[in-house]
Amino acid sequence: MLIRTQNQGYDHAISSEITSASLYHRRRDWLRLMAAGAAGGAMASWASREALAQTTRPGKLAPLPGGKSVVTGAVTMEKPTPYEDASTYNNYYEFGTDKADPARNAHRLKTTPWTVSVEGLVKKPMQFALEDLLKLAPMEERIYRMRCVEGWSMVIPWVGYSLSALVKKVEPLGSAKYVEFVTLADRKTMPFVGSRILDWPYTEGLRMDEALHPLTLLSFGMYGEVLPNQNGAPVRLVVPWKYGFKNAKSLVTIRFTEQQPGTAWNKAAANEYGFYSNVNPDVPHPRWSQATERRIGEDGLFAKKRKTLIFNGYEAQVGQLYAGMDLKKFY
Repeated sequence: MLIRTQNQGYDHAISSEITSASLYHRRRDWLRLMAAGAAGGAMASWASREALAQTTRPGKLAPLPGGKSVVTGAVTMEKPTPYEDASTYNNYYEFGTDKADPARNAHRLKTTPWTVSVEGLVKKPMQFALEDLLKLAPMEERIYRMRCVEGWSMVIPWVGYSLSALVKKVEPLGSAKYVEFVTLADRKTMPFVGSRILDWPYTEGLRMDEALHPLTLLSFGMYGEVLPNQNGAPVRLVVPWKYGFKNAKSLVTIRFTEQQPGTAWNKAAANEYGFYSNVNPDVPHPRWSQATERRIGEDGLFAKKRKTLIFNGYEAQVGQLYAGMDLKKFY
């Protein structure tokens, strides 16, 4: 089913119909389903994802260690998601709409040379080479809970530093109220750029106080290695208290603005994807509940669901950012 977005002039597919939340992660799930006659032709998709997982183990990419983080709340004691799951079960629509498509197609992405332009309402607009960004602040490892709007979650050890280090470096003007993040949109290497799913390039945004919060991470790696292409190489945003689509990948421009920037999914379907998109079990998506989640790597479809935590469990750290706001209106 396609819906027409007003004033955009393009069609986009509804996300739940593009990326089903019922993709399965363990062989015994499929055996049970096949025994019940329900698996059908989906075995091929599972086998393809399993083959990809075998080629994306730790040690395949350049090491990128990080020191112990001193940021409050930056390390959860929960067990990290297996690397092979975190690197093969992704949303990265520039490379395809199936969860396995990014790992299959993102080898086309060229991450060197790479520059990130910082512009807009700042005293010191800059263009950073990736090498300069890597040296801007000490690298830390942070183990964050991550939650997707579709109902699945992971625990990922990211490597990077607080975005605030970059923000302070360029000295935003007093009129700067928001930060916009623009990602790469290269039709030569990204097969789905130009499709009618979204308005390209993919953009995201944060309010200034969100961008300055110490938990907001500029990430260059995960699991002690540089980022895999399918996970947003070479540099991406990680905001752990928001739904996954807020975490823009493969950044090329960071822009400081006075007005709230348009963001990719909000432009596509504003009634489904709010600008803030804080994880909130009390605000359901129009077509499914957000009250529970399923942790990837924990027995797949048949795992017991977890209760979704407000702000993804980071309420003590970020709740004050939204004091006095109606979180059902500003979803």
